[in-house]
Amino acid sequence: MSKSITARRLTAAALTVGAVSAALAVPAAAADHDHRSKRPNVEISHVQYDSPGRDTRSNRSLNRELVEITNNTRRAVNLHGWTLKDEDGHTYTFRHYRLDGRATVRVHTGQGRDTRHDVYQDRRNYVWDNRSDTATLRNDHRRFIDSQSWGHHRHGGRH
Repeated sequence: MSKSITARRLTAAALTVGAVSAALAVPAAAADHDHRSKRPNVEISHVQYDSPGRDTRSNRSLNRELVEITNNTRRAVNLHGWTLKDEDGHTYTFRHYRLDGRATVRVHTGQGRDTRHDVYQDRRNYVWDNRSDTATLRNDHRRFIDSQSWGHHRHGGRH
């Protein structure tokens, strides 16, 4: 009888351990799946780091170098004080800009007049390195929001 009770206890313990393990594993797997499929609220959706055509430094060429930032939510986001920065420290700071829900704004390198869908850094030189660079978006509290990299990561160098 003692062997029978011991066998039942071992079987019950094994089943309990299995049930607890399964209960812990399923939510973790579900959480990982949700995390990967969820889009960020605001993201760098595209970087045109190599201005099409020759790099002539004309305002037209500079403005064809751009970063697109997309708001994936239904609500507008106030981007005032948010920054867009490259690896060399060139920083664009949004001023009094509200990005509508489900909208995209293009941040051009050159000079121009800001509109609802286009803002301008008013620079006379290219910002984004054609070979490799990283565009980093931070909110007004300097918290990381998103980044996009291309080429080999580097520190230093230009077009």
